[in-house]
Amino acid sequence: MRFPFISRRTYCAALSASSSNSQISHFARIGQINRARRIFDKLPHKTVVSWNAIVGGYFQNRQPREAQNLFDKMPDRNTVSWNGLISGYVKNGMIMDARKVFDKMPERNVVSWTAMVRGYVQEGMIKEAESLFWEMPEKNVVSWTVMLGGLIEDGRVDEARKLFDMMPVKDVVARTNMIGGLCLEGRLSEAREIFDEMPKRNVIAWTAMISGYSMNNKLDVARKLFEVMPDKNEVTWTAMLMGYTRSARIKEAAELFEVMPMKPVAACNEMIIGFGQNGEVGKAKWVFDQMREKDDGTWSAMIKVYERKGFELEALNLFSLMQREGVRPNFPSTISILSVCGSLASLDHGRQVHAQLVRSQFDSDLYVSSVLITMYIKCGDIVKAKRVFDTFSTKDTIMWNSIITGYAQHGLGNEAIQVFHDMLSTGVAPDEITFIGVLTACSYSGKIKEGLDIFESMKSRYLVDPRIEHYACMVDLLGRAGRLNEAMSLIGNMPMKADAIVWGALLGGCKTHKKLDLAEVAARKLLELEPENAGPRILLSNIYASQGRWEDVAELRKSMRARNVSKPPGCSWIEVEKKVHMFTGGDSTGHPEHAAILKILEKLGGLLREIGYCPDGSFVLHDVDEEEKVHSLRYHSEKLAVAYGLLKVPEGMPIRVMKNLRVCGDCHSAIKLIAKVTRREIILRDANRFHHFKDGLCSCGDYW
Repeated sequence: MRFPFISRRTYCAALSASSSNSQISHFARIGQINRARRIFDKLPHKTVVSWNAIVGGYFQNRQPREAQNLFDKMPDRNTVSWNGLISGYVKNGMIMDARKVFDKMPERNVVSWTAMVRGYVQEGMIKEAESLFWEMPEKNVVSWTVMLGGLIEDGRVDEARKLFDMMPVKDVVARTNMIGGLCLEGRLSEAREIFDEMPKRNVIAWTAMISGYSMNNKLDVARKLFEVMPDKNEVTWTAMLMGYTRSARIKEAAELFEVMPMKPVAACNEMIIGFGQNGEVGKAKWVFDQMREKDDGTWSAMIKVYERKGFELEALNLFSLMQREGVRPNFPSTISILSVCGSLASLDHGRQVHAQLVRSQFDSDLYVSSVLITMYIKCGDIVKAKRVFDTFSTKDTIMWNSIITGYAQHGLGNEAIQVFHDMLSTGVAPDEITFIGVLTACSYSGKIKEGLDIFESMKSRYLVDPRIEHYACMVDLLGRAGRLNEAMSLIGNMPMKADAIVWGALLGGCKTHKKLDLAEVAARKLLELEPENAGPRILLSNIYASQGRWEDVAELRKSMRARNVSKPPGCSWIEVEKKVHMFTGGDSTGHPEHAAILKILEKLGGLLREIGYCPDGSFVLHDVDEEEKVHSLRYHSEKLAVAYGLLKVPEGMPIRVMKNLRVCGDCHSAIKLIAKVTRREIILRDANRFHHFKDGLCSCGDYW
């Protein structure tokens, strides 16, 4: 057989062109499209392969218009050129442009048709994909598999199964896709049948079947299959691990994690979340610290664990470290840290995160804005919360609920009711949360009639059945107003059995109005429902102490010790220069500026005595002499935090203090006067609500 003669020059030129084409593709692939273009421009003889390479390179680098310009200049085009143009537009999400190219192609092959079907599937246009698929003059296994994947993604698993059965040839990809689709529907026996019939199984097929069992809570079956799997990759190990973590079988997850030959980032992230959900925060942090490589999901997972388990300061510190290391916060970590900022009332950090959201253009999202509103509300900046709320012309129920609840927490009943009516006028239907917010607002601001009217209208006008939370709001509203017999009557007529929240609301009203007989009834009910809860015993003890019944106080405290029930210690905190400072009642010695805080308290004591302040010893719940009571009251945690705020927060800026328990009556009276003599605005958030102190007055109007 004779071969045609090829000259050395022709051979070298072809070799040079082939090398140049490879270089064009290489530099385009690594993002150096300008370098690829220079090589292309220097080519003395540009083949159709060279043109195809540079056109494809521009598409790879998200420059579809330049790709089209070059395509239009091509002296010769083949079917590969046209297919490359279709695929390029598809990869850039420009499906209509791809279709225009497809329609004017001089000649189409199965690759052209399949590329167009794939484009429709990727864009979620499954009906268009289906229509084009059935028009195809010929189909190969790839065409069938692409259409099968589209139907599965669209949730049309029954139709996908019919298509699968029609396929003349079923490769491993098609079978694996079908296994995944059936597992999503919980049809495990069908999926297993396909798996067992596969002539060849690759690692992806095995992993799909194991994942299917795991996601359907058939973990023991998944583990058996996992054990007999011939070759496992990190995806397989991680799939099995996720099955355990997401079924809260953390012990088995930890054992599997320990023996994993490789520990990819995804598996480590899963263990961080798993340990965190199980309350093992220390173990979650250990995994985090051992990781050599971390992605944004790693940081997000650890921050979320801290946030969910009450380690707010640690979450804030980790978020700061994340930023210092140059890791850009992702959406979940941003939401978590906003929640932390709200819990700690860390306004400076919250503003910083808000600025990042604006730069990332996340702030236009309704959900994010609702979280932002809640953060500002919890930080005591109701004005800024309302400003965020007002930036949206269209608001969903969550956003309306956020601002109504915010006004409620700040005791602004008129504003909450007005926003409630604004919500109705825009046609947004209130839900159960809306009514909890507006009824709470009525309760905190003493709007008895309005609260009763709104409660009565829930079912009749808005078709919302009152739940136990709404009855608790009404008991609280009546109890605060001293209408305790009516509150008791409401409890007796409720369509459901009263829970601890309802009896707690009644007990709170009894404490305020010193109604001992009903208080004892409410306390007994609470102890039946929550025998390990210290709250009812403490409230009843407080009532006894306020009436000097020290023997009863001693008996209650004895029963608490016998049951090993303890009261959480009162603590307050304040943020200064992005650092949170904690204070516990009666003690500031652990603070580095302890001496300066005591000097401020001494100075305040003198100023308050001059304007007639006399400490109210009834709020000291121990049988001690008056001098000890005065000393105890002076060092309540909220007063220590306020003193530190006066020391550190510049004049003209509000002092924002948070407390984990309800503020005591003496501190409430004292802080009103402190605000007056120092001419400062003091915002205090306790366990129930906000108090805005200014000019000797409080926003609650002493109704709290």
